[in-house]
Amino acid sequence: MIINGLVSMIAATVMILSSQAMAQPVAGGLPTAAKPIHLIVKVNGANSSLGEIGCSLFDAGDAFPMDASRAKQIWQAANVAGVSCRFEKVMPGTYAVAIGHDLNGNKRVDTNFLGIPKEGWGVSNNIVPSLRAPKFDEAKFEVKEGVPTELEIKLVY
Repeated sequence: MIINGLVSMIAATVMILSSQAMAQPVAGGLPTAAKPIHLIVKVNGANSSLGEIGCSLFDAGDAFPMDASRAKQIWQAANVAGVSCRFEKVMPGTYAVAIGHDLNGNKRVDTNFLGIPKEGWGVSNNIVPSLRAPKFDEAKFEVKEGVPTELEIKLVY
């Protein structure tokens, strides 16, 4: 029992020392955690105030841009004057945003039999490739610690 206790103490000490070595020091030598920011996405170009505008924030490319179930989502009533989506507490990192103008209430951008959108859409960096969906790497942007981030995305029909 004493040996098990000693092994536990040594393991705990090693974990504490290794975590201190991996922490990033700031002025004064104390480690700090990354601070989240608020990301504001301004959406313009809606051709109708019918339906909803959905903003989807992706942190990886495997589902981008069509599978919003794996993204943070915000839905708002559509407005031809524009809408803003505010994502709270976004950690520093690489992201991409996809926007959809849902006219029929199914919370997605409908496509025709060729996969071409029948409803308005847009992505960060306003990438509009021909004959294919935008790629995460084309639409990605960086969120930096302590730096407010604001994007403007124009819908395409």
